[in-house]
Amino acid sequence: MPVVAQNRVYTFGAEGQMRALDLATGKEVWAVDTMRRFHVRKGYFGAAGSPLVEDGRVIANVGGDNNAGIVAFNADTGAVLWTATNHEASYSSPVSATFGGRKAVVFFTRQGLVALDPANGAVRFQKSWRSRSQASVNAASPVVAGDLIFVSATYETGAALLRVKDDVLSELWSSDEAMSNHYATSVLHNGVLYGFHGRQEFNPSLRAVDLNTGKVRWSEDRFRAGTVTLAGDKLVILRESGELVIADASPQAFRPIARAQILPPTLRAYPAIADGFLYVRNSDTGGHDQLVALDLR
Repeated sequence: MPVVAQNRVYTFGAEGQMRALDLATGKEVWAVDTMRRFHVRKGYFGAAGSPLVEDGRVIANVGGDNNAGIVAFNADTGAVLWTATNHEASYSSPVSATFGGRKAVVFFTRQGLVALDPANGAVRFQKSWRSRSQASVNAASPVVAGDLIFVSATYETGAALLRVKDDVLSELWSSDEAMSNHYATSVLHNGVLYGFHGRQEFNPSLRAVDLNTGKVRWSEDRFRAGTVTLAGDKLVILRESGELVIADASPQAFRPIARAQILPPTLRAYPAIADGFLYVRNSDTGGHDQLVALDLR
């Protein structure tokens, strides 16, 4: 997903090309070939995580060698500000958080969870969380709620809820039977997680799960894979089949409000929601990619 910040658009392409473009004109401001510069071993799906843009830095899980697993670039020039960890790249996007009154950037790399100081890349805490399978992926982003972090993966890895105190992690619960996210990140509303449980190719379920306990509140089995986005108190669900489902974010039951077939399959890219409009694209295997804008107001 592109990131828009301070009249710039920052992109991290599948071939590891990090670019900054002027939002008004589309003119390239700077570019870095991260694969070549940091000697990145190409992943099966290429580079797929979005960068995090904050406080004049563009920070990404590049996956390079020689302590260049995570790299921070100057947002104006592309100059390297710091490098940190030897973590290979995952397909997860980082999130910004504050723990103990100090800012942190939280990554779910191929190796697991790691939080760093955005100013200098110093590691604040980390936890290994990955499958033993070489074919596995870590793709869902961490979900942060106060001093809690929810992390989730499939391939017999499962989910965990972790508490951060004085940069030390303690595990509150873990399970492979609650909310094991394959690609799509769960959303959190009023203490309840909503997301997909199970591997994409095995017809996952759509679920509501209590954050604090891991208890499954409801489950729509064999729902098929997709993405879920929170808009107010509504779930905007996009299935790989190209169907849009809007439902209440309710822990009581799955309550769809509207359904519509908006695109032909296959739909895997995350949508964007802005000012009441939904922007969605698909990836047609026939080469006929489409972009649609819908007025949800």
